[in-house]
Amino acid sequence: MDRDPLGDARALVLDRYPQAVWAVLAGSVLTAHRTAGSDLDIVVALPLDDPLAPRRESLVFRDWPVELFVHDEQTLDAWLAKKRPERKPTLYRMVGHGTAIVGDPAGRQARCRAVLEAGPGPMGPAQLERARYGLTDLLDDLVYATDPGERQVIAAALWKDAAHCALVAAERWDGTGKWLLRELRADDPELADRWLAAQHDPAAVEAFARGVLDRLGGPLFDGYQAVAPRPEVTKPA
Repeated sequence: MDRDPLGDARALVLDRYPQAVWAVLAGSVLTAHRTAGSDLDIVVALPLDDPLAPRRESLVFRDWPVELFVHDEQTLDAWLAKKRPERKPTLYRMVGHGTAIVGDPAGRQARCRAVLEAGPGPMGPAQLERARYGLTDLLDDLVYATDPGERQVIAAALWKDAAHCALVAAERWDGTGKWLLRELRADDPELADRWLAAQHDPAAVEAFARGVLDRLGGPLFDGYQAVAPRPEVTKPA
């Protein structure tokens, strides 16, 4: 644990991407959450139209597991624009709160932090209806399940889906894995505790999910529609 993550990350970027305009090191390796298994999460910005962007790489460097997220400014803009409506803040967080190891990304970091602070905003009507419908469907499956194994599986799916929907209801960023719990705790620690306590109790999962569904506008089944675009059909020559 006495290794230097900043120095090692900088050495990796300079060796692998000497043309980098800037790079930041992010993730738990620089925080109190660091563990023996923490990796180096590095965002690298290359010159515009660099053929190596965009790409993601996983490798080991000086015994560190490393995740490299490589962009130029144009591909970074496009990827960030894609992630905001998906309510996924990971790239915004890595750039906005990362530590510069090459170049000066201060302007880009300030813009990412502003977006993080503003939050994803309310979900669009179609997305919200889809979330309500999905939660309603899982709740119905749980209520009417008779097979103990199926009931356990449905409760596990509902437990996780309810957490995502709780973040939607709060207009918070979404999270996966450990970040799902961290986002819940950041929004409402008491709610996060109730969610954790419900995990292995289908009745408690049902109660938690019903509370979340009420916050979203209530159950939705009758009258729900999801309209998809027609696929393009190639006519035979």
